[in-house]
Amino acid sequence: MARLRIGVVGAGHFGRFHALKLAASARAVLAGVHDLDAARAAVVAKEAGTQALDWPALLAGCDAVVIATPAEAHFSFASQALQAGLHVLVEKPIAATLAEADALASLAAERGRVLQVGHLLRYSAEHQAISSRMRRPLYIDCVRIAPFKPRGTDVSVILDLMIHDLDLVLSLVDSPIESVDAVGAPVASAHEDIANARVHFANGCVTAITASRISLKTERKMRLFSQEGYMSVDFGSRKLMMIGRERGLPLPGTGGGRIEEITWKEHDALEAEHAAFAASILDGAAVVVNAAAGRRALAAALAVTESMAVNRARAEASGLIR
Repeated sequence: MARLRIGVVGAGHFGRFHALKLAASARAVLAGVHDLDAARAAVVAKEAGTQALDWPALLAGCDAVVIATPAEAHFSFASQALQAGLHVLVEKPIAATLAEADALASLAAERGRVLQVGHLLRYSAEHQAISSRMRRPLYIDCVRIAPFKPRGTDVSVILDLMIHDLDLVLSLVDSPIESVDAVGAPVASAHEDIANARVHFANGCVTAITASRISLKTERKMRLFSQEGYMSVDFGSRKLMMIGRERGLPLPGTGGGRIEEITWKEHDALEAEHAAFAASILDGAAVVVNAAAGRRALAAALAVTESMAVNRARAEASGLIR
């Protein structure tokens, strides 16, 4: 079986996980780790059983790279890798701007290379459980809150946490965004740490998303309803309940309604993401989260950010916030 030589760019929290996963892969060989902090790269490389390399050496010795740097560096590393003929798996967001996202998509198409974006939820059991049951949502309510951690505060909570739910919603709602109304504020960092967005789609679907990284507990929940029924999902306890007409046990007093309650056993989503990347390169499989999907999630996150800035200026003008 052919094995890809894959390098990891970025030896931080996610970069380390990527390196360890690649080191154990049946379809890849971890070719090396690069980070601007050479000492950090050496630590992760040693743990993963590979070598720390400078950027030119990593480019020369790989078929593909995984880019797990801070978001503002995604475009620089991804564009250089694509120009060198490498396949690229870049962590979310795909880039810092839509122009950069478009440039990466064009480069990948011109060079005939795979460009995959690391929206990890797409490879999770929870995504499959939701998408197989709710195909035409009318309303979605998402809550993702967590205690404060310094990691990730180089960007706002929108690009740190909310973008996960934005991408999940976009994968469920096959319609352009029509409008966004959002509020948020920095509390413990230089960027927004709490945010709420209300997103209207052209097909009539409405989504409300709340994200916080300064809460006392971790909570991830989603509620959806449509003509198909009502669904409640608790990601923490891995439980899903749906009231509808197609699945589950009869629900007395509902005129033919049924209730289904399931739990799921989460598989290794990062391993599944890597397997999909290898399959796209070696087998010609379709890219699950391609550049277009990554761009759409980035565009939604930037629309939330823009709306939040407008509303924050109003709040400052009125003295509501300082």
